[in-house]
Amino acid sequence: MKIYQLAPFKYSALPLGSITASGWLQDQLKLCGDGLGGHMFDFYPYVRDSTWTGGHREYSNLHESAPYWFNCIVPLAFVLKDDRLKKQAKEFLDYVLDHQQEDGWLGAETTRQSRGVWARSPLLWGMMQYAEAEPAEAERIVDAMHKFVVLLHRMLKDNFTGLLEDKEKGDHFDGYGFGVARGHEFCVVLMWLYEHYPRQNESVIWNTMKLIFEGTREGNKDWTKFFVKGRFPEGDTSDEHPVGGGFEHGVNLAQGLQYPTVLYRMTRDDELVQQTYDAVEMTMEYQMSVFGSITGDEYLRGRNPQTGSELCMTVELMFSMAYLYQFHGANHFADIAELAAFNGYPAAMSTDWWAHQYVTQTNQPWAKRLEGNPFYNVSPYGVAFGLAPNYPCCTVNHVQGYPKFVASSYVKNGEDGLAHMLLAPTKVSTEIRGKRVSVECATRYPFDELLDYKIESEIDFDFAVRIPQWATSDAFVVAEEQSELVPIVPTADGLHHFAVSPGSSNVSVQLKMKVRILEQKQHGTVSIYYGSLLYSARIPWKVTRLDPGSQRDRDERCHEDELTPLAEWKYAIDPETAEVVETDEGHVSAYDDDKTSRSIFGLEGNYPKLRVDAYPIEWPEDKGTASRPPSADALVLGPKTRIDLIPFGAAKLHIADFPRVKVIEDDA
Repeated sequence: MKIYQLAPFKYSALPLGSITASGWLQDQLKLCGDGLGGHMFDFYPYVRDSTWTGGHREYSNLHESAPYWFNCIVPLAFVLKDDRLKKQAKEFLDYVLDHQQEDGWLGAETTRQSRGVWARSPLLWGMMQYAEAEPAEAERIVDAMHKFVVLLHRMLKDNFTGLLEDKEKGDHFDGYGFGVARGHEFCVVLMWLYEHYPRQNESVIWNTMKLIFEGTREGNKDWTKFFVKGRFPEGDTSDEHPVGGGFEHGVNLAQGLQYPTVLYRMTRDDELVQQTYDAVEMTMEYQMSVFGSITGDEYLRGRNPQTGSELCMTVELMFSMAYLYQFHGANHFADIAELAAFNGYPAAMSTDWWAHQYVTQTNQPWAKRLEGNPFYNVSPYGVAFGLAPNYPCCTVNHVQGYPKFVASSYVKNGEDGLAHMLLAPTKVSTEIRGKRVSVECATRYPFDELLDYKIESEIDFDFAVRIPQWATSDAFVVAEEQSELVPIVPTADGLHHFAVSPGSSNVSVQLKMKVRILEQKQHGTVSIYYGSLLYSARIPWKVTRLDPGSQRDRDERCHEDELTPLAEWKYAIDPETAEVVETDEGHVSAYDDDKTSRSIFGLEGNYPKLRVDAYPIEWPEDKGTASRPPSADALVLGPKTRIDLIPFGAAKLHIADFPRVKVIEDDA
């Protein structure tokens, strides 16, 4: 019997592999598997030759590179059902488990000074997912977890050994305290172990989690002390240079948003629930880009559109918001996950998925080595596309974005319900009360507003679709047997419910997308959305392929690219004139002259376009990039024109935070 009960999720996650993708999302996953993400195991030294598989290559004392990769490749392999990728994951898993040390340690480190626990967190995340996807492997995975947790418990009882560095004893495993700031993520895996495979070891697991949280407090990384008014940074912090892996580190914040909720599962302190909502609200208001990521390079910088958002921040935020929605059922958490998934994430990827940016700017007229440097802790190459434009952590970690998005897209709602949580073309196959149920969503969402569901069921059950908060009130649904349209009536958590009978049935949900204007009052600027898509000025580009130097440690398909604009980008706009423009179907991107690309996120992709009145203006450059947007009374240099806007994710060069022309004279 468990000594304590964890607070339950509102919606239950489904095992990895029960949800797959189709349509444009399947194309993106396939491109990822065929690209860099699916080949790092073959050539990238921090994966292929890491200490985790008997090699000696690591980029830091954290020894996190291969565990990061493993945490990505497992969901990618099983969402794609790709045997080649499954083989990679299996080979890595086998080596790690076969080389678990006698005392239970996972990894090659043998001394107290080098044994930091942080890298074990993404490792155990990968192991947890693997056990769900391959039940035949679960027993030996869980055996290894329990053996490790017993050791970890002993270590933490000894002055938090492995979590907090003791310089007097020569510790050198985590100088910036990343593992302390992210300790709660370790607890998420331990909670899974506690609930599903306790093995009469409940007391050790529970006390290990308690010790981890105590360690975060001892190490001054208790996020409940940061998510409070007066402590959370509310102003523009562009000129402040914090040091270390603390609260102001953007990736830490993306993960730290889970902290109050994970702690709540143990304590049931209701104040932690409110603090979760407050933390997300403050982050959105003061430290969030308009394309759905935290602003930071690598540290928080406010809402300055010059600031880069690290790719790791985007993928970690996507997962944190999915986790928070599953637990709380707050609709805006899922909206944020979709905003990042459909805008910030694809914008940072080349359409062949063999190159990526380290940071993405809201206003980014160049993706090249910047002559100045607007960033704090990122090199001038940070916005160029390549194998590793800056720190290699994003190279090994960025792949998790879409696989985990798909794996989180459906959830169980009680004993008799199933809900489509993150909207996209996906299919789920599961059981309800021991009977088979499958739901397939055929859609081009977010590029289209229609969701068509085909349902096969051996049992009657409740099916729900999450309705985004931006959806207009005249959205409607059509069931197979209905002769008239039925208005959508979502619940407080954004779900519209259907009663499904045994057999085959069809349901359609027609969302009503509209042009939305977001005003940045502190800057006097505007951004434009259509549905869940952010829109950017369409800026054609020229690709310059850089010489990567030595070809050692590279696949020949890797490329290093700089993008420079082939059209003007210095405009102020009248957002009230924005309207949807019909486009030709079937025309896909030709990024890097890759005519076979299946990516919808390209300059000429098959997506809705917008058009808006614009005025050429003076827009200075600053530190090698576009300055902050000029005020509305900036000097207008020419007559009104109409410019096209395309989805931010497709615009590898983009302007999405526009000066607003407030007074427009009649041209006549």
